[in-house]
Amino acid sequence: MTSSSDTPAGHAPDTRPGASATRDAPIFGVVGAVAWACRRDLKLAAQSRAELAVVLLFFLLVASLFPLAVSPDPQLLRAIASGIAWVAALLATLLGLPRLFAADWADGTLEQILLAPAPLPALVAGKVLAHWLATGLPLVLLAPLAGLQFGLPPEAIAVLVASLALGTPILSWLGAVTAALTLGARGGASLLALLVLPLAVPVLIFGAGSVESEMAGLGSGAHLSLLGAGLILAWLFGPFAAALAVRIAHE
Repeated sequence: MTSSSDTPAGHAPDTRPGASATRDAPIFGVVGAVAWACRRDLKLAAQSRAELAVVLLFFLLVASLFPLAVSPDPQLLRAIASGIAWVAALLATLLGLPRLFAADWADGTLEQILLAPAPLPALVAGKVLAHWLATGLPLVLLAPLAGLQFGLPPEAIAVLVASLALGTPILSWLGAVTAALTLGARGGASLLALLVLPLAVPVLIFGAGSVESEMAGLGSGAHLSLLGAGLILAWLFGPFAAALAVRIAHE
């Protein structure tokens, strides 16, 4: 295996999917490992902008088709807006989850990551962070457009954005664990969706419920607090659970 110290001076690190996972600059500590993995996966995501565009277009299309299928009544659309936005965000997130580890698994890079001189949970955390920055964050930024489409008031749109900002990273962590567990399985993408959807139900309930509570005048603090607590737990335990799942899949 090629180590980071074998990289010729003056040569840029190779971040292609088939490149050695340990060929970049040396990784020191947890923060350095997270930053390295995040930077690497963001560079790979930038090379596949078409796939990222598909995720965003899917989100907008799902949010746009519901009014056509249900009813053009403004009151009804405002009542179901938060649920539609959250379902669209969940389904759009699922589109990007299979490639979280699949490409590295297929070309052998994942095996080199397992042997890298850095904590595996930190490397996995960097990959999940990159996944959220590439897919989850754009969905959060598109949420106001979906809210305006359904006629939500400004305060409800703000709560929708906040709930997605807190909830979509949890979806990324749930997807990371299940994506690692389904590596190499036949029909892994379908199995991944079947595993993630039930686990995502609480996030969906609290996310959509926060907007509904705000519109009902009850306040969204309780729902957002629960999402925030879930996000903290996801970042505390998610790296270790996903790293364990990667090791199990590799064995």
